[in-house]
Amino acid sequence: MANTQTKTVDVFKSVVYRIPALFYETESNTLLAFAEQRETEANCTAKELVMRRGTLKDESPGVKTIEWSELKTVVEKAKLDNYRPLNPCPVFEKNTKTLFLFFICVEDRVEEQWQIKNRTNKARLCYITSEDLGQNWSEVTDLTYTLGEIKNWATFAVGPGHGLQMKKGRLIVPVYAYVCSSSSKSNEATSYAFALYSDDRGSTWKLGQMLQTQSGECQMAEIFDGDSKSSIYCNARSRGGWRVEAVSENGGADFPTLSNATKLVETDSGCQGSVVSFPAQDEGAEGDPKWLLYTHPSNKSKRTDLGVYVSKSPKDPSKWSKPWIINSGPSGYSDLAYIGNGWFACLMECGVKKETEQIASVVFSYKDIKSGIGQ
Repeated sequence: MANTQTKTVDVFKSVVYRIPALFYETESNTLLAFAEQRETEANCTAKELVMRRGTLKDESPGVKTIEWSELKTVVEKAKLDNYRPLNPCPVFEKNTKTLFLFFICVEDRVEEQWQIKNRTNKARLCYITSEDLGQNWSEVTDLTYTLGEIKNWATFAVGPGHGLQMKKGRLIVPVYAYVCSSSSKSNEATSYAFALYSDDRGSTWKLGQMLQTQSGECQMAEIFDGDSKSSIYCNARSRGGWRVEAVSENGGADFPTLSNATKLVETDSGCQGSVVSFPAQDEGAEGDPKWLLYTHPSNKSKRTDLGVYVSKSPKDPSKWSKPWIINSGPSGYSDLAYIGNGWFACLMECGVKKETEQIASVVFSYKDIKSGIGQ
C-alpha cells in the first residue's frame, strides 16, 4: 500500500470470485458487496451471485475499515433455469427504499466471444428487488422481451458495478451492447455504452442512445457545476489505449463523447473501472458542485497497481490528477462507493500473483488521496 493509513480487508476469497459490485445505504450505514462465484476464472463457469453485508468501523483515529458478515448466496431467485448470472449491478430507489439488483443471465457455457462472432445473443436482462437491504429478495424480473432493441444486439451486459439515482429521481443502470454496423465491411459486432433508465421508480425502463465511440463496460455518475445544473458523466472501457469519457446533458438519453480524453490510460485489451461523484471538498466552492473519483489499474500494459484519480472539473478530461496507488501489484476490476464526510469505500480484485485471487475492501478519505498524490 502506498499509504500506511489504509488497510485492506478480505471480502471474497478461497474459491474464484470475480466482478465486484458495491452499494452503500446512508441511513443504516450499511454496505452490501456482491460478486460472481465461479468454478474457474472463465466467465462461462460462473455459478451464482453472492453477497456480504458490511458495517463501517473506526479502526483508529483517521482510519476506517469494514466488518463483513458471513457470505450469503443471493438466493436461487437470482438466476434463470439453464442460465448463469453475471455482472451484478445494484441501484437504490430512495423514495420506496427498494434495492434493485440488475444482472444478466447467459445460457449455460455460452461464451461472450461466441455470441459476438456468431452475432447471436444468448443473454437476458434481469433484476431482483429487496426492501430490506438484501435480507429477502423478490422473484426475478426478465426485461429482455419488453425492450425491442435487444433483438438487434449480438450480446450485451450491465455495468458491472453500481448504478445510480439522479437527484430528481431517475434511476440509471449502465449498459453496453455489441451491435453490427451496416457500414462495416466485415459486419463485425462492436460494443457501445449507454444508459438504461426509469422515471417511474423502476416500474418501466427505457434505453438511451448509444455512444458514438466504441466503448464497453461502463459506469456513470451525476455531476453538478457551480450553478447546480445536472449532467451524467460516463466512463467506459475501450480498445484505444485511453478510457472513453462522455457527458449527457439530458439524464442519459444520449452521451456526446468528450474529445481529447488522453489522461486516463486503458490497460492492454481493456479493464473495467469505477467512478463516483462526491461533494467538492473546497470550502470556498460556489453552489453545490460535484467532483469525480475514479479507480482503474494504472499500468498501460497489464492489470496491476490500482490507481485512484480525482477530477475537480468533470467535463474536462485533461483535469484528472495523477493516480494514487492503493494496491501495488496485480489489480483488476473495482467498485467505489462514497460513504460521506469525504470518505470512500472500494472493492477490488487483487492478489499476489494474479488479480483474480481475491476481492478485498479498503476505506480511505479525501485527505488520504491528497497525501497520496502529493497535494
